[in-house]
Amino acid sequence: MYMNCHLRIAIGVLALGIALPAAAQSPGDRPLPAQAPAPKAKPAGKLQPLPEPPPPPPGMDPDPSLEPQVTIRKRDKEVVEEFRIRGRLYMIKVTPAHGVPYYLLDESGRGDFSRRDTYDTGTRPPMWVIHQF
Repeated sequence: MYMNCHLRIAIGVLALGIALPAAAQSPGDRPLPAQAPAPKAKPAGKLQPLPEPPPPPPGMDPDPSLEPQVTIRKRDKEVVEEFRIRGRLYMIKVTPAHGVPYYLLDESGRGDFSRRDTYDTGTRPPMWVIHQF
């Protein structure tokens, strides 16, 4: 029984020793698949106009109330941009006369604004409003 176990292990190692080199072929050893010929380039003199995009399907018209409304106020050399959706203020961008622009964001929807020096803060978890009372 002890000898039978060692014999099985030896056969398994031998089988792996034969199978691994066969599986580890380099990409240069394999035949390449047939590729489609490259499209011919058009002469660079005339540009063809793009066709008109098709109309949206019925019932898929964009809702204008979902478009952000932007109010821009200029005071001396400072610019304040207020962003609203459906009348609710959710972001303010302040561009001072001297310095770097910064953002005030209302992340919770309660009117509590927090300052962000850049709008892109990296990865954040999705925060959707599922239900409001």
